[in-house]
Amino acid sequence: MKLSNIDDGFQKKQPDVIEEEASKNIMDVLNEFGIMYADLENTAMEFYVPHPGIETEEKARAVFKREFDYAITDSNLQLLIYTAILLEKEGKTGNLPGLSKKSFEQDLSFIIADEILGEAVAGYIGGTKGKFEFVRFDKNKPGILKSLGMFMDDIIGGLLGGVSANMYSRAMAEAEETK
Repeated sequence: MKLSNIDDGFQKKQPDVIEEEASKNIMDVLNEFGIMYADLENTAMEFYVPHPGIETEEKARAVFKREFDYAITDSNLQLLIYTAILLEKEGKTGNLPGLSKKSFEQDLSFIIADEILGEAVAGYIGGTKGKFEFVRFDKNKPGILKSLGMFMDDIIGGLLGGVSANMYSRAMAEAEETK
């Protein structure tokens, strides 16, 4: 059963318009955490391969920026990224339930919650192609990913994987439309 099929009498009343701005911008939060947009773009470009519509790295960077800017405005994505930031902070202080500080620092292979979050983000943004790209980022840890902690490397890898997948797909579709 889908939530949208539930009788209206059981659904919460939702406003037609959200009238209040959020108090935090996720890019500001990432910047405070030491993750800048330029780092994200440069990391994504380490896997750049020319495709129709993004024949040059300059074009690829422009399309990546457009896709990134579109994705990052999504409140659900911002909350998933923020979740990873909070998990990272708590892990560094040894405050995660079921995981010691030492185990967190070792990023033990039996802990897969971080990969699950990264894959979820990649799939949310870019579908199956996004998940495929996430695996490439997760296995190779290019750019900023190699310096990030247990949760952040995967959530950022998922973000880059999803956005990169959309960059290639949309650029190719747009190139086909202009033929």
